[in-house]
Parts: sequence; C-alpha cells; structure tokens
Amino acid sequence: MLLRAAFAIALILSPAAAEAAATGPSGLPLPRFVTVKSRESNVRVGPGYQYDIAWTYQVGGVPVEIIQEFDVWRKIRDVDGTEGWVHQTSISGGRAGYVLSSLTGEIGLRAGASDDAGVVAWLGPSFPVKIQSCDGSWCDVSAVDTPPDGRVATYTGYLPQTDLWGVYKGESFN
Repeated sequence: MLLRAAFAIALILSPAAAEAAATGPSGLPLPRFVTVKSRESNVRVGPGYQYDIAWTYQVGGVPVEIIQEFDVWRKIRDVDGTEGWVHQTSISGGRAGYVLSSLTGEIGLRAGASDDAGVVAWLGPSFPVKIQSCDGSWCDVSAVDTPPDGRVATYTGYLPQTDLWGVYKGESFN
C-alpha cells in the first residue's frame, strides 16, 4: 500500500505530468504570450459568437497572454489585466511586448546583450516593442518611434527580460 502511494506521488510530481497540466486542449502551453493578428479584432465576454463584444482591438501586433482555451476560443489577458475571449484566428504566435515602468523612467535599449553595451535609444514605460528572441536574460527587440514631425525611426537592440511585459522570467526562444 505504501509503495502504491509513493508511486502515485512520483507520477503526480513527474516532469511529464507537470508538462501535461501546463498545456491546453490545443497542445500548446498555458499561459503563453501571443499577439493580436490584425486590426479590428473583437474580444468577447465569453467563448462564442453568441457572446457580446466587450471591446475591439483597433491595431494589430498588440501583445496578449492566453490564459485559457475552449475549443477554438482563447481567453486572453492584456497588459492592464483585462480579460476576454477571442477566436483563435484572431491571434498570431508572433511576439511583442511593452517596456515596464522603472524607477528611472526610461530604459536604455542596448547595442548588445549587456549592461555595458552602448545605448541605442531610450524607451519610456509602456513603449511597444517587437520581440525577435530572448535568451533567458536579454531580449533582441525592435522599437518604432513616430515623433510628431512624421519621421519614422526604427531602433533595434537588447532589453533585459525583466524590463518587458510579454515574456516570462527566464523564458528563451528564437
């Protein structure tokens, strides 16, 4: 009896069991970050077209976190913590994020993945970035600035992963 109980506990605590519990019906991990695919994406109060539209995203590329799945519907959470349901066709596996607030206000976008690398640009809190890859500590990102004079400037560089909403602590991907 004791051996059976020990086996059951080992099964529950095994990495395979933990991994299975961390995936949704799609077979993909939960939670996970994705982006809203296109402009005018409706977010509903429930998982189906019969539910009211809570709000509509007016731009694509917005980072959201999938926290639940039901059939072809994904429950998402945005950077403000607001939750709603979108159809799976409304999202993309592309990664984007927002610069988190810091004590100093702006965060330096670095030329390399190091605190010693030169600063390419200064990014303020909530500044949107496209995330190319992360190594568990630093993320390779691009940021587009559109000042009032209409000149568009794109900056690429590295941000500490801890300074971004849109990636998990220690997460790495290419």
